[in-house]
Amino acid sequence: MSSEPSRQQRRRALRARRRALPAGERRRAEHRFARNLSRALGPRRFGEMALYLAGDGELDPLPGLAAARFEGARLYLPALDRVRRGHMHFRLWRTERRLRANRFGIGEPRRRERARAAWALDAILVPLVGFDDRGHRLGMGGGFYDRMLADLARRPRRPRLVGVAFRFQRLPRLAEAAWDRPLDLVVTD
Repeated sequence: MSSEPSRQQRRRALRARRRALPAGERRRAEHRFARNLSRALGPRRFGEMALYLAGDGELDPLPGLAAARFEGARLYLPALDRVRRGHMHFRLWRTERRLRANRFGIGEPRRRERARAAWALDAILVPLVGFDDRGHRLGMGGGFYDRMLADLARRPRRPRLVGVAFRFQRLPRLAEAAWDRPLDLVVTD
């Protein structure tokens, strides 16, 4: 029997540590992340980007998008697909409009907002619970991002896939599941 913690044990421990982070430390981490994101993405301009609304102690990606280089970029949020259960797509986020809570209580743009296929975006900021140096990720366990990433692997065009995490979420090595698709890079604080 292996003494290596299971994915579920790692997930539980890292989520608890994220949630326990003091507010001041969290704000400092978000400022460091903002600097690191701009540097990591290089000079390329991004016209359409997907991100997530931070919850459950996740690192908030919004401060990273305040840089002038992202001005004018259209931002998209994940929205649960009502037809294909367990799947998601991205909808245009108009910050002046109210979001609607999905079945998990996460805000998402209403259906009247323009939807965009993941492969048509320039970049997707992906939340993580854990990650390793090979770009493999440990998610929340629902498989929504796993299914989206697997679909992207079959497309001729795909966006830049950028994981977002605190430094302490880095793991030595994640066991690779058959459905895992690595990210292009992970940006931390």
